[in-house]
Amino acid sequence: MQSKWDFGTLLGLVLGFVVVFGSFVLEGGTVGAVILLPAMLIVFGGTFATAMIGTSVRSVFNILKLIAMTIRPPRQDVRPTIDTIVQYSMVARREGLFAIEKYVDNAPHEFLRKIMRLVIDGIDPQSLRGLAETEIHYIEDRHEKSAAIFQKMGGYSPTMGIIGTVLGLIATLASAGEDPDQLIRHIASAFIATLWGVFMANLVWLPIYDKLRRIHDEEHMHLDLMLQGVLSIQQGEVPNVIQAKLESMLPQKERELVIA
Repeated sequence: MQSKWDFGTLLGLVLGFVVVFGSFVLEGGTVGAVILLPAMLIVFGGTFATAMIGTSVRSVFNILKLIAMTIRPPRQDVRPTIDTIVQYSMVARREGLFAIEKYVDNAPHEFLRKIMRLVIDGIDPQSLRGLAETEIHYIEDRHEKSAAIFQKMGGYSPTMGIIGTVLGLIATLASAGEDPDQLIRHIASAFIATLWGVFMANLVWLPIYDKLRRIHDEEHMHLDLMLQGVLSIQQGEVPNVIQAKLESMLPQKERELVIA
């Protein structure tokens, strides 16, 4: 499956960092003031640790792969799928279902090849729907488990930030001297952990979860479209009806492009 660069994800991340920290600089702060390694270690290390406890080591190691997927998501090119299904329906009406067998290996998607072979082998529509929907369900389940780690990290991160702030305040008050200015600076530094916890949750982890869900929804639509198309072929519907039915499943913008 091909993939394409999603510059919106990169642009959104860069814009978020620039807006948040740029505004801080415009208010008189410095970027160096928020780069506090102990605070960042608590937030990032604690978030990854809790994610590992709540899921698995393997899931945490897949984080970079999933982030890369949001930047370069798989391309759900539905148009070739619709064209292929319509061509299969034409062959089936002219020569019968068995005549499609010689074309199946060239289908643009593995799922389409699999369910089309089941039809050629003589499976009944109800059993075909059941098997296909079961496979789609397990695909959804795998995707949801992969994406859910970012949702969990979005919940853990602010909490880790609060823990970092509390620890910073404890250390600050425990070592407080007679200089009130130094105390104020240390208190301000303690809140940096909360900043990073909330920032990463709302600008990175939760948006990545939303993007992975959108990628999953697009794939689900593609799989469901293939299933509906193959069932229509099996039921002997005419090619024009099948094409109209499948195109009605497309988002409005894509349908307008087809009509144009």
